[in-house]
Amino acid sequence: MTKQSEEMTHLLSGYKRFREGTYAQNQERFEKLADGQHPKAAILCCVDSRADPNMILDANPGELFVIRNVANMVPPCESDNAYHGTSAALEFAVEGLHIKDIIIMGHARCGGINALYENAPKPIKKGFVGQWMSIATDLALYIRRQYAHESVEEQKARLEKESVLASIDRLRTFPFIAEAEKAGNLKLHGWFFDIGNGILLAYDNEAREYRPVSQD
Repeated sequence: MTKQSEEMTHLLSGYKRFREGTYAQNQERFEKLADGQHPKAAILCCVDSRADPNMILDANPGELFVIRNVANMVPPCESDNAYHGTSAALEFAVEGLHIKDIIIMGHARCGGINALYENAPKPIKKGFVGQWMSIATDLALYIRRQYAHESVEEQKARLEKESVLASIDRLRTFPFIAEAEKAGNLKLHGWFFDIGNGILLAYDNEAREYRPVSQD
């Protein structure tokens, strides 16, 4: 048998703790979940290992329908023969699971956003990541131009937050989302998580700014 790496041994030790702890204590819940899922909300967030929505929200299994991609971005609605993983997940959430809330959650120190900002004057190197991040190239160029008086770090932080709002706008390019929102059956939310201090912000549409989420 091939010797396991230290990392894999650590992960499988976690599985053992899950079986003996979380699963054993919630076995009835897991057995019910085997019959189907009824999540309370869909959350689209970054693949970054530091920004786990289930941990941040202390969610139980089955409560969140989680969609993850590089830099928590929503692509525009496109009808072609390409493969659209994020778009398919959104469609399933709204039309298959009848989700009532979709949250776009960005986070601080995002590697994808950092690369986008640094390479905005020119295309990111070819590849899947470069093509994906080009979704927000125009926004990055706008931030660099409009807020040139700010420091680079301030501009990057602004881009992280503004990209969440841009993704919400792109959500509305999907007919099934626009129709559900117009009918009052769906609400869209913009959140931002700061990894360093653990603070979660939510965008206030009336105040047009992010505000800390109440812990009460």
